[in-house]
Amino acid sequence: MAIRQLSDTMINQIAAGEVIERPASVVKELVENALDAGAARVEVVVSGGGLGLIRVSDDGGGIPESELKLAVARHCTSKLAGDLHDIRSLGFRGEALPAIGSVGKLMIRSRTADAGAGAEIHVSGGAVSAVRPAPANRGSIVEVRDLFFATPARLKFMKGERAETSAIADVVKRIAIAFPEVRFAYSSPDRSATEFAAAGEGEEGMLRRIAQVIGKDFPENSIAIDAEREGVRLSGRVSIPSFSRANALSQYAYVNGRPVRDKLIAGALRGAFADVLPRDRHAVTVLFLTLDPALVDVNVHPAKADVRFRDPGLLRGLIVGSIRQALAAAGIRANTEGATAMHAAFRPGGAPFDHAAHQASPRSWQAWRPAPAAGFDPASSPQRPLFGSGGFGEAGQAVIDTPASADARAATAEPAPELLATPLGAARAQVHENYIIAQTGDSLVIVDQHAAHERLVYEAMKEALHAHPMKAQILLIPQIVDLPEEDVERLAAHAETLSRFGLGIERFGPGAIAVRETPAMLGEMDARQLLLDLADEIAENDTADTLKARIDRIAATMACHGSVRSGRRLGPEEMNALLRQMEATPGSGTCNHGRPTYIELKLTDIERLFGRR
Repeated sequence: MAIRQLSDTMINQIAAGEVIERPASVVKELVENALDAGAARVEVVVSGGGLGLIRVSDDGGGIPESELKLAVARHCTSKLAGDLHDIRSLGFRGEALPAIGSVGKLMIRSRTADAGAGAEIHVSGGAVSAVRPAPANRGSIVEVRDLFFATPARLKFMKGERAETSAIADVVKRIAIAFPEVRFAYSSPDRSATEFAAAGEGEEGMLRRIAQVIGKDFPENSIAIDAEREGVRLSGRVSIPSFSRANALSQYAYVNGRPVRDKLIAGALRGAFADVLPRDRHAVTVLFLTLDPALVDVNVHPAKADVRFRDPGLLRGLIVGSIRQALAAAGIRANTEGATAMHAAFRPGGAPFDHAAHQASPRSWQAWRPAPAAGFDPASSPQRPLFGSGGFGEAGQAVIDTPASADARAATAEPAPELLATPLGAARAQVHENYIIAQTGDSLVIVDQHAAHERLVYEAMKEALHAHPMKAQILLIPQIVDLPEEDVERLAAHAETLSRFGLGIERFGPGAIAVRETPAMLGEMDARQLLLDLADEIAENDTADTLKARIDRIAATMACHGSVRSGRRLGPEEMNALLRQMEATPGSGTCNHGRPTYIELKLTDIERLFGRR
C-alpha cells in the first residue's frame, strides 16, 4: 500500500482521539487555557453530560482578532518559548482547540482589553469559518456543541449522562484547588450550581479553598506538610489516619500547579499510610510538589495527565518520609467525625433538636422523644420522677439506690489538674469491661482499650524487630528461582537491604536467583512468589517494602493476640497508664486494622445535645 499524506481533518481527529477522551477532557483543556490567560473568574456550563453543550467563560486577556485563525490551527500556541524542558504553563501543545473543532462544533468569541469590539470564529467537524465581529466583554467564551458528532463511533464509549457530568465536576474541583485566588462556577441542568468563591492567596487562602471543595471537616482532621529535599518542595495537607475514605478519589496531587494522576505519587501515599490504614481505606490528601521544570517531564501524554520525574526515588522518599514524620509529630488526634456520628446516634430519626421551638412550645419536645417500649409501667420504673405525689419516698430512694452502670470507677475524687490538661485526660471509669471513660478540661473521651493496647504492642514489636537485623533461617538446599534478567538485576541491587530482613539472595548464573536464607519469622514460605512480588515492587517504586510489609503483618497479628482483651477489668493506674502510653505513641489514634481507638466529644457538643447551645 502506497504511503500518502493524511488530510488536516484526519490528523486533527487522530489528535482528538489522544487529547479528547471524554467531555471532561474538553473542560480540562478549556479551563487551563482560561487560567493561562490570567483569568480571575471562570464559569463552566454543561448539558447532556457535556456531549450536548460545554461553555467556558473567563475574564482573562482574550485572543486578538488577528490570532483567532491561528488559535484553531494545529501546533500553534502562545505558551511555549521554544524550550520543552522549561514549561511553566498548563496548556502548551497547541492541539486542544483544533482537536475539539475536528470532532464537535466549536465557537470562540473573544475580546482583548484594548480592542474596541470582540470577534468570533467557528469550527465544525474540522471546517473553519471566517472571523467575524461579535459583541463580547473582555475575555473569552468558548462553546462546544454536539461533541463527537463527526466521529459517532466514539459516542458508544461514553458513559451515562450522570457519570460524564460527575467527571466534569471532578475536573473543575481538582483545578480549583490549585488556584484559590480564582472564582470558579459550575452548573448543569441535572445538578445544582456550584460556586467556589475566590479564597485569596497564601496558606489561609488555600485552606479556605480546600474547605470549599473537599468539605470543612477536612482542614479540622488534617495535618500540614511542608518539607524540602534537594531542591524539591512538598507542601499541602494529609488527613489523620482515622479520617479516611473507601476510595482514592479524594487524593489530589499537583506538580508545579498542574493537577496530575501519577502512579508514583499514589504508590508513595499507600506506602506512607500502609502502617496506619487498612488496604481498603485511603487517606484524604492535597499535596503540592514544586521543583525545577527541567526535573519533570509533563509532555509524556497528550492529555498531560501523566508526568515523569528524573529522580523518582527522591520524590517517593520525600513523600513517604515527610508524611510519616508529620504523623508522628502531630501526636494523637481525634477524628471530629466521631462526635458527629455520636450526635446522630443520640437523635432518633436524625431530627436535630430545635431549642427555640422547644422554648416556644414545650409539648413539641414530645415529638422528638422515642416512643416508650411496650409494657412500660411508669409507676414501677426506677427512673420515675422524684417529685409528685410520692415526694421523696420510695420513688426517690429507687433512683438513689440504682447501681452505677460502670464496671469500674477510676476515682471518686476530683482528678488532678495536670491530668485534665493532657490530650486524653484522666480516666474516670470503665464500662462494659472494654471502654475507658476519660475527662479532659473541655471534653469527654471514650477509649477502646483493646484497640488502643493493640496499637501500643504493635509499635513496640516493630521497633524491636527493625532495630537490628532480623533472624534468618538457613536453607539446607538453596532454592533456585528462575526470573527474567531485568528482575534479577533489580533484586541483586537491593540484596543488602533484603538481608537486613533475613532474606539472603545472590545471583545464580544468568536469569536466576539463589535463595540461601529466609526470614525466620515467616516460617515456611513460597520464596519464588516473594521474589516475584519484590521484583514487581522494585520495578514500580524502586523499594523492597513488600518483605517489610509481610513481617509487619505478622507483628500486627501477634500484637492483636498479645494486647489487653475486651472483658478485662482495669484498675485506675492501668487505665491512666494506657492513656499516657497512647499520647506518647505515634499512630495510636487508630488500631492495626485502621479503626479509631478513641472518640472525643467536646463539652460544647454535649451541651448542644441537651439544647443548652
